[in-house]
Amino acid sequence: MKSIKIEIKWAILFSIVALAWMFLEKLTGLHDKYIDYQMYLTNLFAIPATIMVYLALRDKKKNYYKGQMDFKQGVTSGIVLSLFIAFLSPFVQWIVSFVISPDFFKNAIQNGLNHGYYGTFDEAKAQYNFANYVRQGTFGALALGVITSAILMVFLQTKPKKNKQSETSF
Repeated sequence: MKSIKIEIKWAILFSIVALAWMFLEKLTGLHDKYIDYQMYLTNLFAIPATIMVYLALRDKKKNYYKGQMDFKQGVTSGIVLSLFIAFLSPFVQWIVSFVISPDFFKNAIQNGLNHGYYGTFDEAKAQYNFANYVRQGTFGALALGVITSAILMVFLQTKPKKNKQSETSF
């Protein structure tokens, strides 16, 4: 349990940041008045999400691996972190859908129909519903979390030190 304590902590913090982001979207009108822009601006969440994964991996490197973490260890930590974030994702989506922004799906369906993104109400409803968003959030957390972790570990990994003796001998 001690080996995954850091990932659990950061998955919870990640979920809190995601909820804060959704609350901010709601406050700024992206779930109603400015819903046309929501599908574009919500992608900016990638910035705080990447920062959170970076901080989690840095925490793991510093406090668990004592500053010496290789690529494989970091990616493994990122996978574990992503699994916990994916596990929490349905709970986060429930809070967003039923507490923070209960009218979002209705508004998104109407917006999709008004702009001709969907031909019928049923097509729009198939996209904008709680179950679909839970699926997208869960699988997105897994896929993007692993990819983000791998990219970040290229920079965060502890590089093996070169042997000074081998540099001078021919």
